[in-house]
Amino acid sequence: MNTERKIDIDKLINYWIKSSDSDYKTMLNLFESKNYNWALFLGHIVVEKLLKGYYLKKNKTHPPLTHNLLRLAELADIELTEERKLFFATLTTFNINARYEDYKMEFNKICTKKFTTDWIEKIKTNRIWVKKMLLK
Repeated sequence: MNTERKIDIDKLINYWIKSSDSDYKTMLNLFESKNYNWALFLGHIVVEKLLKGYYLKKNKTHPPLTHNLLRLAELADIELTEERKLFFATLTTFNINARYEDYKMEFNKICTKKFTTDWIEKIKTNRIWVKKMLLK
């Protein structure tokens, strides 16, 4: 008897997209309320969920349990420019910097309105890019 359940790929991809879209709205709300460090933390989650959806689409299996965006993109066989590699690597640090107290204080200092605005724009651009690949 086969106890391994077949996963519903389309259903799970839809979950990753909807969850990412919901977090995207929350990210924008956090930005508007000047919670810049948490907006960027959530920006990381927005992109991570789309990458996990793409990994699932490409590999037909659950994505690895990692928050490392560059690693996820590489495991999903996404062709990356140096600029995108740097984007994913840097955005990954926002996950750690916003979560842990010793990093959080330093991260809060760099999360000015301008810094956060610039990163929100990068997140928007890359979110659209990954989502287009996911919806093909």
